[in-house]
Formats: sequence, structure tokens, C-alpha cells
Amino acid sequence: MKNVKLLSQEILEGHHDERLLDIYVTPERVEREKKRLVSAIAEFTALYGEQEAEIYSAPGRSEIGGNHTDHQRGEVLAASISDDAIAVVARTDAPQVRVLSKGYDMITVPLGAAKEDVEEGTTKALIAGVLAGTKDRDYAIGGFDAYVTSDVLSGSGLSSSAAFETIIGASLSGLYNDEKITAIEIAQIGQYAENVFFGKPCGLMDQMACSVGSLCHIDFADPAEPVVEKVEFDLEKAGYCLCITDTKGSHADLTPDYAAVPAEMKSVAALYDKEVLGQVPEESVLNDVARIRENCGDRAFLRAVHFYEENKRVQAETAALKAGDIEAFLRAVAASGKSSYEYLQNVYTCKDSVHQNVAVALMLSEMNLGENGVARVHGGGFAGTIQAFVKKEAAEEYQMKMDAVFGEGSCNVLGIRKYGGIRVM
Repeated sequence: MKNVKLLSQEILEGHHDERLLDIYVTPERVEREKKRLVSAIAEFTALYGEQEAEIYSAPGRSEIGGNHTDHQRGEVLAASISDDAIAVVARTDAPQVRVLSKGYDMITVPLGAAKEDVEEGTTKALIAGVLAGTKDRDYAIGGFDAYVTSDVLSGSGLSSSAAFETIIGASLSGLYNDEKITAIEIAQIGQYAENVFFGKPCGLMDQMACSVGSLCHIDFADPAEPVVEKVEFDLEKAGYCLCITDTKGSHADLTPDYAAVPAEMKSVAALYDKEVLGQVPEESVLNDVARIRENCGDRAFLRAVHFYEENKRVQAETAALKAGDIEAFLRAVAASGKSSYEYLQNVYTCKDSVHQNVAVALMLSEMNLGENGVARVHGGGFAGTIQAFVKKEAAEEYQMKMDAVFGEGSCNVLGIRKYGGIRVM
């Protein structure tokens, strides 16, 4: 730990430039992050006084492949992105955690807070859940004060909540456990906090991508112990960047649409006395089309087929990245987008044929990019964001054209970051 005044001075004088360049990749981004860090330290000091502190970071995430496969015990390829949450953190002797996130009120959580002590669906519940999950794994917990600021867009499908859970977990690992809590454990603790304390039955993909870092191939066949493989690939060196466009569609009244995807997949699995499709061989489904259509409906059958084929595409994407074959990777991404549109059917809701923001964004991407990239629906779908892999030289024009339709700042040009949740300095 270092005195915050000294830490701020060292950042301004460039003492940590090498470390920041390793994390944020470009000199331009480093200069931006230095200002952000110094500002965060000033806010921390105003809140808690001048003292010794550390800085932690956790990235947002983007689903690269495996659209709606994790809840069926399938496979996913996810990535941590260059946008992140940062926290200035100081260890305290008080039996509580105090966190103020930029733009929000101070939150105070006692170290021993139980589920019934916090309101579901709140940030306080997430913090209490991470504390409880860490303690349940026999790791040490203790009090700390933190100021958090994030440039991970909330509601954009980039998992700002998972980044927050990861930064709390990484802080506990660094402050009280000599950084011995593994990235996978921090992800599992974050999922526990979200499932049990926050009340959201999410899968593990979001937390895993934010915590592990880089590209991350995850097989959820055994959800208690998912197989995690970190895939090293430099997207920027390959000449591409990742663009996420918020189509500004309303998520109101879409809960039934989201819920229908796993429900229909599970209805097919139930014909074989199984809980999820990951427990049913693909051949059984393909050899039983008539019975599935009669009992579950056509869309359920199509969504089941998407699940199996999407798992294969995740494997193909992972293999292509390992081989450094960007073209094969992009072909698999394009095929994933096509399947999500035609078989998974999560590009727009059938209840509203007038508003099809995601479909419009995909059409415009195809027209504007041509040979310069590929695009697909991102995350849950129906009204949210699209993802595009775009050649670096075409990214600025693509961003400008998407912003012209969906509003200034709708399209964000991102990189894939090699680190997950870490202590920065």
C-alpha cells in the first residue's frame, strides 16, 4: 500500500506508465487512464481522508460465442473488454465495508451481513453476497473503504454488475488473502452473490469472463466445476477491434421473451427425462423431430438445434483463435449470428413487429462493413446490443454511421483485455 498523495504523484510523473500500458495497451488510453486514476484518488481522499491505499481493476465482458448456451450446460467463448471498473481501496479495522460508486450514495455493509439483512436487487446485496461467499470458502474477510468508478456501460450487455462483483472479490483477495483466491473462485463467489443475495438466477459466464480475463472458453457440462480454458489471442495485432452498438431498444415487457428461451429448450430436454439439453445427445433430438414438434412446438425444436450447433461453433472459434486464423474465426462468428437470427430467434420479439432495432442494426452493419467485418446479436437479444468485429481502418467510419442512426455514443470501439480482475498498483 502507498499513501494516496504519493500514489497520485507517481501516476502523474509516469512511474506506473509501463504497468498501465500492459493493461490498457495504447499510449493514448494510458494518458486517459492516468487522469481517471488521479481523479478517483482525489475522490477517495475527499471521502475517507489521506491514507494508504491500493488500486484494483475489473473489466466488463462480451459474449463472443455461445448465444444462450450456458443455461443448458453448453459451451461459451467470452472475452474481457478494455473498459473497466476501478476501485481505490484502503484496509480498515472497522467490521464493515464502505463503498461509494461514482454517481451513487455511500453503501455500508457489516462483515457478517446475512441474506435477510439486505434487500434483494441492490448493490448492498451484491457486496454482502461476495463477503459471505468468500468467508464460506474459508478465506479471510475484513473491513475496507472503497471509491469505485466504472466506464463499463450499464445495461449494454457488457456486465457492469459482474465487473463490480469481481472488483470486490479481487479487493478481498489482495487485502486479506495475499491474492490467493483464484480468478475462477472469485467468479464463482460473484455468481453466488448474484444468485443468492441479489436474487438473479444468472449463469457463470459473465463473472468468469470479467474475472479470468482475455478470451475464455468455458464448458458448463458440470456447472459446479466448469472447465475453463484461457485463450491467448491479440485481436489488435490481427488488425481488428470489437465494436458494441446499443440499439436503444426498450427492454420493457421482454421478460417473457427471455424466459421462453431456456424454458423451450428445457421442454425438449424433458421429453428425455432430462433437465437441460446438455444432458441429451444431439442425435436423439435430430432423430425425433416429429415428436418434438408435436409436444414442444416448432420454435422449441429450432432453438434446441441452435444450442447443439452453437456449441460446435464455440469449439470452432476457439480452435481458430488458437491457430491464429482470424478468417476462420470470423466465419464462425457470422454463422453464430445467422443461427441466432433464424433458429434461436432472439433478434426481435414476436409481440412487437414495429420495433426491430437489433434487426436494423444488423442490416446496416452488413451493408456498411462488407468485407471489413461481421456482426451478430449480442447477449440476451431482442432489444439490446449488437457486436461487430471490424477491421481497425474501418472502425471510425463504422462507428460514425451507427451513431448517426442510433444516437451519439451508441457505438463503442473496444479492445480485448488480457487481464481480468487485478491489483493495478
